[in-house]
Amino acid sequence: MWRKAGIRFLPWVGGLVLLAAGLWWWGIRPRAAPKPQVKTATVTRENLPVTIQVNGEVRPERTINISPKTAGIVRELRVKEGDRVERGQILATMDDANWRGQLLQAQGQVAAAQANLNRLLAGNRPQEIAQAQAQVQEVQAAVNQAELNLKRNQMLLAQGAISQQDFERSLTERDQALARFNQAKQTLDLLKSGFRPEEIAQARGQLQQAQGNLQVIQSQLNDTILRAPFAGVITRIYAEPGAFVTPTTSGSTVSSATSSSVLALADNNQVVARVPESSLPQLVLGQAAKIVADAYPENPFTGRIQQIAVQSVVEQNVNSFEVRLRVNDPEQRLRAGMNTAVSFQVGFLKDALVVPTVAIVRQERRTGVLLAGDPPRFQPIRTGASVRDKTVVLEGLQEGDKVLLSFPRGERPRTQIPSLIPGLGGPRR
Repeated sequence: MWRKAGIRFLPWVGGLVLLAAGLWWWGIRPRAAPKPQVKTATVTRENLPVTIQVNGEVRPERTINISPKTAGIVRELRVKEGDRVERGQILATMDDANWRGQLLQAQGQVAAAQANLNRLLAGNRPQEIAQAQAQVQEVQAAVNQAELNLKRNQMLLAQGAISQQDFERSLTERDQALARFNQAKQTLDLLKSGFRPEEIAQARGQLQQAQGNLQVIQSQLNDTILRAPFAGVITRIYAEPGAFVTPTTSGSTVSSATSSSVLALADNNQVVARVPESSLPQLVLGQAAKIVADAYPENPFTGRIQQIAVQSVVEQNVNSFEVRLRVNDPEQRLRAGMNTAVSFQVGFLKDALVVPTVAIVRQERRTGVLLAGDPPRFQPIRTGASVRDKTVVLEGLQEGDKVLLSFPRGERPRTQIPSLIPGLGGPRR
């Protein structure tokens, strides 16, 4: 019975063995490699922008160190680094106790000089004139009485009733009364005429001198208040309250200057680009530019030329000119010292025949491309300017030609670019 069952299953076992062998053979046999895809591009005509690309640096338009006009102690600091301030805003104050005492003294001198001048200009008071007039009348009465006594004594002398000595005494009294009258009369006239012009001029001069001294003290007192000369950003704080500082050059950045300053103030940032001498004629004031900061490569800025230097800067025997650009940076992201790449669009290449730059190769010491075909054919060309990822073709191609962008492994022509400096590995001739 078991023999009959085994004979019945033999065909099934043989079929399974054959199926497994077939699957094994299909899995290990070599397969044909897929034919590589070759990328091509079509030669076209385009309008390409012509740009000048240079490096730049972010710098403040103006930067100064702020210090007092006279040496002193910092009493109060009202700002901190990074604060934006407006023109005229108080930044710090110096100790002013000595100047305030001198100010009170000078104000008193001005008040006294002004009062003296007012007195001279107003003249004498009516009460003083009235008193002088009463004195004249009193002396006039004394003169009249002395005249009567003199006449009476003269008659008595003629009659022999009095002596010569009594007569002369009455004569002397009359003369003395006349002298007192003349003196009182002159005093009254002087009071009525007022003060002399010379006295008034002298009083005016004394008032001006006192006012000038007061202005000097007030100026010294105002100098103890340090204000922002222009709107900007506080970039550094050099001194804290209680520190002793001295006057220094506002634009100096050496350690001896900054150590005696209170703080540093910088104006709005600008970008300073160094443009080669050959490219300078293509730039004009107000020209737009694209600015890419290394810190924000994905967020370019826009700017416009506001100044072109008239004197070149020489570095490593290369002449360049500084071009200053005002940057549109409302969020104040740029910081002084940041590096930037600046692009100026100076024109267009109209209807230029272009190919992708990656398609250009060198073969047999010539520059060219591989035209699509079976097989591909090397075509020498003469190139012009390269703009972004495309290169202008001056000779060798026509619009509509197809060139290879990729090549099968081992079939890309070997690029041979001669060295720019002899003896550094250029191709052998």
